[in-house]
Amino acid sequence: MISLLGLQPAYMPNDELEFDYSVSNIDQSSITAVEVSVLWLTEGKGTEDMGVHFFQRLSGNSLNSIQWNQPQRVHVPLPESPLSYEGTIVKISWCIRVRFYFADGTELVSQEPFYLGTVTKAL
Repeated sequence: MISLLGLQPAYMPNDELEFDYSVSNIDQSSITAVEVSVLWLTEGKGTEDMGVHFFQRLSGNSLNSIQWNQPQRVHVPLPESPLSYEGTIVKISWCIRVRFYFADGTELVSQEPFYLGTVTKAL
């Protein structure tokens, strides 16, 4: 459902993230909203955080003209930080998240992880 263009798993700060997303085998008239986001997550001991770098919500009449089974391209300039990090106490990871909302109240969510910067791993 989400496809990174160029198949790069890692990007440098200030690079442009470019990706496509689509959904097939669904009744397109049942889609009530689509959300696309680029975000970072922390996980580890204690509190987990999430930061949203990019967010786009499509709903209402803007959905009618889109063929969701065709790739929808998104370009997002990436920030300088926070960089991806894989420590023993805390990890910082980045992902693209696409969420489709349907008229019956169900959702379809897809995530694609990627790295921002040269990944630092704790020893």
